[in-house]
Amino acid sequence: MKKLLSILLAVFMVFALVGCNKSNGGDEPAAATGEEVAVFWYTYSDVYLSSVRAAMNDAMTAAGLNYKDYDANGSQADQTNQIDTALAAGAKVLVVNQVDTGSDDVTKTILEKAEAAGAKVVFFNRGVSEEILTAAGATFVGTDYEQAGHMEGKMVGDFLVANYDAVDLNADGVISYVMFKGDEANPEAICRTQYGQEDADAVLTAAGKPALQYYDANATTKYLLDANGTWSAAAANEHMETVLSQYNADNGNMIELVIANNDDMALGAIESLKNHGYNKEGETVIPVFGVDATEAAQAAIKEGSMTGTVKQDAVGMADAVTTIAKNLVGGADPFTGINSAYEVVGSWRINIPYSAYQG
Repeated sequence: MKKLLSILLAVFMVFALVGCNKSNGGDEPAAATGEEVAVFWYTYSDVYLSSVRAAMNDAMTAAGLNYKDYDANGSQADQTNQIDTALAAGAKVLVVNQVDTGSDDVTKTILEKAEAAGAKVVFFNRGVSEEILTAAGATFVGTDYEQAGHMEGKMVGDFLVANYDAVDLNADGVISYVMFKGDEANPEAICRTQYGQEDADAVLTAAGKPALQYYDANATTKYLLDANGTWSAAAANEHMETVLSQYNADNGNMIELVIANNDDMALGAIESLKNHGYNKEGETVIPVFGVDATEAAQAAIKEGSMTGTVKQDAVGMADAVTTIAKNLVGGADPFTGINSAYEVVGSWRINIPYSAYQG
């Protein structure tokens, strides 16, 4: 009887261990398999990245990967500590959405920690140095920093040429605009700010129209910034409320165009415009453009409160990251099996293409 009980106990323990080593998507890591992937998000609150996270969780589960998500909530110190925790638990692949996107020192620290633990690293979405990544043999999945800005700028310019008189509310012959940047140091934000305005100007001037005019002629910078670097609707809404208190129809200097570097800021601006009687059914619509093509932005375009956006492919980014992570876990070349629709740049980078979206 004792021998039978011992056998049954041993069988029970084996099944218990097998059950603990399934893909966990945020539960305790399955380090014993040697195939854990740890995914580090700069913040869960980013709307676009929420869609990437949902797609990536599905993709990693389908790929049979053991993974765990970590939320840095905008703190690089917290993210660095989370990386230490994951490596100590046996993570073999780190998938990193770096908080301090402009910091080479942070990138180097992450890579050094991974190398010491024998782990591989995939950075994604938030830009990091090509020189540092290539020297370390790491990879990056992102987008062409300039492409979204160029697309948005052309979309804005084309719309204005087709609708100039309707947009020029005070009939002064010039379109007054506001720009929402997002994060000061982020390469995507920098390019979208520059080309969203420059390319719109190029389309306008080619059509014989004057270039855009920033709403505040005395401003030292031609954009409004989310001081927290989170590209948030709340920051844009607060800025827009302040702007509209001075620049409005009663004063004859109403803002006539909003360019935002992501959809969340665009939607925050729209909420403020609605509070002031604009962008609602039957009312004057101030054209608002964003980037990401989130579900909320698509809904706003459908209802007519938003004019256009640039689609950033969340599913594509999740797919590319998952493919690379699975390759690294299996010891294969990181770009094996990458979708041919994605742009392979050298031996270190995958770019997911953008596309214009106006409903």
